[in-house]
Amino acid sequence: MTSTVKQIRIHCFDYPRDRIIGDSQISSSKVWIGALEIFDSEGMSGLGFFQSLTSPLPSASSIKSLVDYMCLPAMIDRTPESLIHQVVRPRGGNIFFLPYHLGQALDQALWDLAAKRSNQPLFKYLGGTKERVKAYGSGVCFHMTDQEVFDFYSSATVHQFSAYKVKVGHPDLSRDINRLKIVSETVGKDRLLMIDANEAWSPKECIRRINAFNDAGFPIYWVEDPILRYDTQGLIEIKDALQNSFLNAGEYLDLSGKKGLVTNDAADIINIHGDFSAALKIGWLCAEKGLPISIGNTPMEIGAHIASALPEVEYTEHSMLNWDLIVQKPYQIEEGHIALPDLPGHGLALSKEAINDLQPSISG
Repeated sequence: MTSTVKQIRIHCFDYPRDRIIGDSQISSSKVWIGALEIFDSEGMSGLGFFQSLTSPLPSASSIKSLVDYMCLPAMIDRTPESLIHQVVRPRGGNIFFLPYHLGQALDQALWDLAAKRSNQPLFKYLGGTKERVKAYGSGVCFHMTDQEVFDFYSSATVHQFSAYKVKVGHPDLSRDINRLKIVSETVGKDRLLMIDANEAWSPKECIRRINAFNDAGFPIYWVEDPILRYDTQGLIEIKDALQNSFLNAGEYLDLSGKKGLVTNDAADIINIHGDFSAALKIGWLCAEKGLPISIGNTPMEIGAHIASALPEVEYTEHSMLNWDLIVQKPYQIEEGHIALPDLPGHGLALSKEAINDLQPSISG
């Protein structure tokens, strides 16, 4: 008899970051990350991750109660394979999003479990063939001092990334230019520069700033999420105005929102994250139009499996965050690429040492 989903277990971690991260809108000095495990009737498990940036996670028991009530009844006694391929059409009040990216965690855990049950690495189970995917270095450095920015990017150069991203969007244009100067001089003028404003600007201000950066000697490869996510017309104006830079958008949008970017030709590059099921759908749509994709920050760089599976992916973000303390063997960086392990599933497992040292709340 085929084994089916039986139960879940939750870990909620709370510990200091090794640097303050953030952007023009938020900052974070604590790692509030959770691990969600799904077990089948033979004891095999899949692992996914959820998180909060702006406030501590509730207790593991509270998270488990929520998932048990909202999600588990529809999963019990189903195979993970049937769940990842299920097409649902919710309506009205049945359209909702779980907090703390729990929906992504469930999706990741189900795909991990399904790949393990087939004894394949997840990227191969997803249809990928690349064992290494191209990454860019990202400091998430808006709230760091100039010296801290220099120190971070100096350390990052050991990984030989071909591109680096800088958080911008400060009210003072000269401050943004100075940050680009620090990073460019640190990593080398031959490296691509990307910027992320996290919706800090209006369309005209975005165009003005890109021109100012170029005039200052810092050509921008892509600008990410420069204006409000739902301003489709504004995004189109920016895209049409950029001569030598690409517009990257979609981080804050769900699958339907990303579809809107594609169908309206409102971005040059579509940004996706750690929901494997949604990524495959938007990946197909982007492939139909030959539209490039980028993978934003995902816990433990788990999105690298998506990057292997989708040929349109250009870059995967790597911010060298210390959330990887909670796993046994983080993915390695090799010559500017994330190396995917030749292990069943995504190859990540919770660290027993971290559980002992960090004392997360646990339920299940």
